[in-house]
Amino acid sequence: MEDKAIREGFSNLRPDSDYDNLYAAGLCRAKADWLVGLNSTRLFTCRYGTLLSIGRVQTPTLAMIVQRDYDVKHFVKQKFFTVELDCGTFVASSERIDEEESAKNIAESCSGKTATISEIKKEIKTVNPPKLYDLTTLQREANRQYGYTAQQALDYTQSLYEQKLVTYPRTDSQYLTEDMEQTAADLIQTICNTISCCQGLSIPEPNVKRCINNSKVSDHHAIIPTAEIAHKKLADLPDGERNILNLIAAKLILATADPHRYEATKVSVICENHNFSATGKAILNAGWKAFEIAIKEMLKSNEDTVKSGDEKTLPPLEKGQVFENVTSSVIEHYTSPPKPYTEDTLLKAMETAGNHNYDENADVEKKGLGTPATRAAILETLVKRAYIERKKKQIFPTAKGISLIAVVPDEVKSAQLTADWETQLQEIERGQCNPDDFMHEIVSFVSDISGKYNEKAENAAFQAQRTVIGKCPKCGKNVVEWKKSFSCENDKEKCGFIIWKSIC
Repeated sequence: MEDKAIREGFSNLRPDSDYDNLYAAGLCRAKADWLVGLNSTRLFTCRYGTLLSIGRVQTPTLAMIVQRDYDVKHFVKQKFFTVELDCGTFVASSERIDEEESAKNIAESCSGKTATISEIKKEIKTVNPPKLYDLTTLQREANRQYGYTAQQALDYTQSLYEQKLVTYPRTDSQYLTEDMEQTAADLIQTICNTISCCQGLSIPEPNVKRCINNSKVSDHHAIIPTAEIAHKKLADLPDGERNILNLIAAKLILATADPHRYEATKVSVICENHNFSATGKAILNAGWKAFEIAIKEMLKSNEDTVKSGDEKTLPPLEKGQVFENVTSSVIEHYTSPPKPYTEDTLLKAMETAGNHNYDENADVEKKGLGTPATRAAILETLVKRAYIERKKKQIFPTAKGISLIAVVPDEVKSAQLTADWETQLQEIERGQCNPDDFMHEIVSFVSDISGKYNEKAENAAFQAQRTVIGKCPKCGKNVVEWKKSFSCENDKEKCGFIIWKSIC
């Protein structure tokens, strides 16, 4: 934080009691993580005879990754068709057709015939500027743009915060408070003078009020640069920190710019009693998208973006207009498989778990798995424990991770249950839920699973991971290799033969 902000904070101190609910929620979260994680880890480690790490947030996250991997591997692509009608000045397409023969029949019946425009619909649409960054949206964009992991993005932002160049990073808010309006407005000119990717931009009067919403700011506001950027030699920053600072500064420019407005046109065409349609866009006011294109070109972004000239336009058309001797063709398509998770898409999935009909642009209550401050650590823990692995930007489960999810019961790996718990923790923060009731639910959950799954069980997937090195000299069963020893697999009769690797 800047010195000015610190002085203002000390001059407006609030009583400790104002934060009792926040403390209670934090304490409940820590207790729940400990009770669920410690007991579940010991329970299923004993049940299957091999170390299995279980966590309240960690395991549902792993389950989502395993399910996505299964969906990708078992996806069966399906062929479908559309018929395209070339009217000379534009091309209209049919709806999806599953049968190739039906598509061919439609194309043959329309070829060389007359097509008529039956309807033209025009609508003015507005795309509002993006919101400011909270930690999760910053981590996601850093992954899209630069391939940074969530932990790397957090580390770079934390370093910038400690240098007083950006505000506090571990926030789940994308808004500012009313008292920051003038500060944010002044920052925009500072950004244009100091941040390389924004230099040369002609910024009209910014609309900072769009970013103001006191009710959407709890303990921390959105991430923005500080006035300190005007006094720091930014070129000396490491590449990672400079890239993150560029993103944060550019987002303030975009968030306060004008909306993007365009006219969307949909044309309906009839030919031989078959329906076709074509769509087009005409930009009325580029608004914030013009700045986005300019900034990303200066950043040399790796992300695919819509550039000027890519918008599909239609020629001037009128209802009832006729096109003679049209040509038709059958176009073959295939359904697309789901994509493996990237850090970007996995963070979004974690944030939106438990939210049905989630709208990224809507101000909905986010349940989710974990918090913005903990999600990066969860992913690093899964990598460290060899449950997932990164291949370039993509994230895949390992055989060990797949085996774990295969044996863990649904109630332990349920994203919905964990998201519901997160909702209760948010309600505790607001004083709407009793902490004792929440902890009673957690204790009951741990007690229930401990009673249901307390018997030893075998699983071939875990057994297959052990290397057999010979026969036991005491009982004749297999001697298998463990992390720290070679020992007899005959646990039931308690053979007891073991050689510690440290002794070897």
